[in-house]
Amino acid sequence: MKESITIQVRFSDLDTMGHVNNAVYLSYFEMARIEYFTPLLGIDWDWENFGILLRKNEIEYFTPVLLNDVPKISLFVLHIGTKSFTLGYELMVNDKLYTSGSSVLVCFDSVNNNSIEIPEKMKTVLNSLIKE
Repeated sequence: MKESITIQVRFSDLDTMGHVNNAVYLSYFEMARIEYFTPLLGIDWDWENFGILLRKNEIEYFTPVLLNDVPKISLFVLHIGTKSFTLGYELMVNDKLYTSGSSVLVCFDSVNNNSIEIPEKMKTVLNSLIKE
C-alpha cells in the first residue's frame, strides 16, 4: 500500500468555529484519490472511456482538524465488485484517527454514457490497495 498523503490545511478550509468545515473533508478524500491513482494508473489513463463516477460518500468525524494540524490521509480498498468499488479513508493527525470515511465509485464510459466493468489494469491497482 502507498504511504499516506499529507494535506495542507488552508485558512479557507475553516468554518466559524476554527475547525475544518465538514464539506472540505470530501475535497481532502478526492485529493487522496488523485494522489493515489495518478501514479498507479499513469498520467495517460483514458478517463473518458474508463472513468469513474462517485456514487456515495460516508464520513465519520471523531476530532476536529484545526488550522495548524498536519493531516495525513491513507486510502485503501474495502470492496471490489464487477462495476464498482469502495474506497476507505483514514485521516490521522499525529498518529491519532480524526476522521474516517468511504466512497463507492462506479466505473463509467462517458463516451457511450454507461457503466462498465472495472478495467483489468484498474482492478490490479485496486487489489494492491486492499487493506490487510
